[in-house]
Amino acid sequence: MGFVPQKRKKWRVRRGLSNTLFLEILIHFELVELKLEGSGGYVIAELSEDLAAKSKLVPNIDKYFLAPVGKLEEKNMHKYFCNKCESEFDGPPKYQIEETPNEQIADGLILVERGQYICHQCSSIIGEYRMFENK
Repeated sequence: MGFVPQKRKKWRVRRGLSNTLFLEILIHFELVELKLEGSGGYVIAELSEDLAAKSKLVPNIDKYFLAPVGKLEEKNMHKYFCNKCESEFDGPPKYQIEETPNEQIADGLILVERGQYICHQCSSIIGEYRMFENK
């Protein structure tokens, strides 16, 4: 049996910012733990349901991918597997920033950063990410 996605409920506190802190709002959101495939392995990470839907490129197949979700926060990555080492490691892989071009690639869409997730052990590429900004 393969990896089974897990849903987790978390709570986050937001405070309104002004001269006085006036409102404390509890915002509820669900995170889903998924196995995200890359070209050189996979990462097990917690994603919001929106990002989880974005990572699923083929609707009928239960496979999720790293590339469509952009750069993940380290705290949300729990494990990764490196195909070259043939090993699973606890914690997140390293980031390696390829470039920060701030290049307009389409009307109103800027490529802010391009990088890779790298194995701590052998420095192989686990997967790639791109960060975009709408202007």
